[in-house]
Amino acid sequence: MTDRWFDDAAGPVVRPYAMTRGRTRSATGSRIDPVALVVAETPAGPAGGTGVLGPEHLDIVARCRRAPQPVAELAAVLDLPVGVVRVLVGDLVEAELVRVTRPVPPAELPDERILRDVINGLRAL
Repeated sequence: MTDRWFDDAAGPVVRPYAMTRGRTRSATGSRIDPVALVVAETPAGPAGGTGVLGPEHLDIVARCRRAPQPVAELAAVLDLPVGVVRVLVGDLVEAELVRVTRPVPPAELPDERILRDVINGLRAL
């Protein structure tokens, strides 16, 4: 006996390019950072375009409704390549079902020394 799976024993296989319809970038064209947070939007009206969305899209929206999720975490939980999740999230951004918050660049973060000076100043009051 071999441990290989053949035909029906392998179960259904969906290739990543089938989920994205062969696209490597979303229609928005922007590159989505793997550490960016995906936040579910509250729909303004009835969800009209959800018939075009695949089950993976709906899984992403459902997970993000519970709590904002980083793109990389969604890829890990859904067992999909990060590139595929980027395209799917881009589709959801275009459909206005989610928004992506960009990570703050380290250069824009406040300096720890300044924060310590503020805390020390507040304590001195």
